[in-house]
Amino acid sequence: MIARAILALALALLPASVEARQTLWRFDNLAHIGHMAPQVLGHPQVQRTPEGKALVFDGVQDALILPRHPLAGAAQFTAEALFRPDGGAFEQRWLHLASDDQPGRPPGETRILFEIRVVGAAWYLDTFVKGPGYAQVLVDPARLHPLGRWYHVAQTFDGTTYRSYVNGVLEGEARVAFTPQGPGSASVAMRRNGVNHFHGAIARARFTDRALAPRDFLPLPR
Repeated sequence: MIARAILALALALLPASVEARQTLWRFDNLAHIGHMAPQVLGHPQVQRTPEGKALVFDGVQDALILPRHPLAGAAQFTAEALFRPDGGAFEQRWLHLASDDQPGRPPGETRILFEIRVVGAAWYLDTFVKGPGYAQVLVDPARLHPLGRWYHVAQTFDGTTYRSYVNGVLEGEARVAFTPQGPGSASVAMRRNGVNHFHGAIARARFTDRALAPRDFLPLPR
């Protein structure tokens, strides 16, 4: 716990001139994503879309597992993606970044999540961070968006405040005593334990070890 706090303080005090580290995952094939060979579950399909090639998931069994937590060690962060929700079950977890469990802690305790909730022909965003000493959800069921369209979604942490966005518009924020998460893995289009599958398409995801302003996000969907 003390080591994590020291790491968070050291990273927060880095000079502003230090260039941010970014990791880009393009979901345009099933062989290599972010220089990693994914474990493929079910039969995700590569599809040409207005956002370029994307992977389409059936909401039942399709998913990927990648052997990396791309924000491990980051005291600040931005996680963002271009995706298209197509309906299906009410609760869908479409990106799950999980730290490896530490001795004495419950499985899957430390994580960063993107979820959606589907209501009729619309959806709303649900983001979540959890780790030792913190757990924060950002969700507003009143902020509904039509299904079947491309969206940019993001969550950021600037050292003090955790925020969520849809198409660059702030949807929620809260102060969080976040500390850097450890190395681990990621699941795409399902919860890390294999439930709450996602029905829709994902084109790109990008991870930055700084809190970006909306003007610096990936370009908005066309």
